Order: sequence, then structure tokens, then C-alpha cells
Amino acid sequence: MRPEKDDKGWNPYLAGALTGLLLVASTWVTGKYVGASTSFARSAGMIEQLFAPERVKIMEYFVKEKPIVEWQWMFVAGIALGAFLSAVTSGTFRWKALPDMWEERFGPSRGKRAAVAFLGGAVALFGARLADG
Repeated sequence: MRPEKDDKGWNPYLAGALTGLLLVASTWVTGKYVGASTSFARSAGMIEQLFAPERVKIMEYFVKEKPIVEWQWMFVAGIALGAFLSAVTSGTFRWKALPDMWEERFGPSRGKRAAVAFLGGAVALFGARLADG
């Protein structure tokens, strides 16, 4: 089932333009490019510090990129929070295990959806990290 014409969501062209302006302004002000994959690696380092802090201190990657909460990590958290607030304020928020489009094409299996989503995320993350992003 597709959203109705009177969907209260943001205009995608306006949202895209505002996002583009935000990225340009962020890069101009901070001198750093916006990204998310480094936050995943830092989060893994923060978790690993709980169990083996001495290992994290000597790992080459974490000597260069300290596993701490910093602007990029907060940016990723802000994406989730912003998406939630946007859905709630537009009246489109709902709990749903499977998107309608997925269910129509591949059936009602939640396990299959979880496996494909995990695999897709892993491939995207691997590619981003491979590109040093």
C-alpha cells in the first residue's frame, strides 16, 4: 500500500535542498566532510574499551581516530532523532515490522528482511570503510 496523495510528509525537493545547504554550510564552517561510517568504527572501539582497554590503546586505527563521542557521532544520533521527530510531527509515524513494498514482493518473513537488511548494511559499511569514508 503506497502513501496517499494527501501525505503530510515533507516535500522531498525541499528536504533535499535543505540537506544540501546544511552539508555545504557544515563543510564550510568546520572544514570537515559529513559522513557516518567512522562513527560505526568509533562505536565499536568504545564498546571494545569496556572489555579490553589496553588493546584499544595500541590499535593503529584507534591511535589515529580516538574512540570517543564527537561531532560526527552526534550527527549520526541526530539523524535518528530527526527522522523520528519528522515522522511524529508529520503524523506519519507508525510501528511496522515490514514495509508494504517488501511484503508485496518477498512475502511476510521478518527473518528474511532482517538478514537482507543486515547484509546490505554490512556491504555498504565495508565499501565506505574501504574508501576511507
